[in-house]
Amino acid sequence: MKQAPEHLVNLIEPVVEGLGYECVGIDYHPHPRHGLLRIYIDKANGILVDDCSKVSHQVSGVLDVEDPIPGNYQLEISSPGEDRPFFKVSQFERFIGSTVLVNLFKPIENRKKIKGSIEGVAGDIITLKEGDQVFEVPFSAMSKAHLVPENHFIKKSI
Repeated sequence: MKQAPEHLVNLIEPVVEGLGYECVGIDYHPHPRHGLLRIYIDKANGILVDDCSKVSHQVSGVLDVEDPIPGNYQLEISSPGEDRPFFKVSQFERFIGSTVLVNLFKPIENRKKIKGSIEGVAGDIITLKEGDQVFEVPFSAMSKAHLVPENHFIKKSI
């Protein structure tokens, strides 16, 4: 799974968790002029703008002192939202029964994308069910994964 380099995760995660938030994951997209460092945070009652601001202030201070990223970048603190990205095997375990969309580095059974329900997790193998097909996908084969929100809207015919 694509996540920020380990040195950034090791620097940022303790700061976020020290403030009482879950560090869902960290995306880092380097670029010489406009890189992006996005940190997803969560807590039991959800995330508000004030939470993002609080984490941004603390993380900015650490990044300014440690200076782990060369060049310019934008720091963004975000709630994972209903379509939360997955960065760790434990996140799949937490959402067993939910539907996810998984992008793969290499095709599995001629598929580069699988949208299915999480049936189980054994070690680093995630079992996904799409229709009557079952896929056993190694976590390391996933380039990206996110929760597919349930549609809470009921369509009315006019």
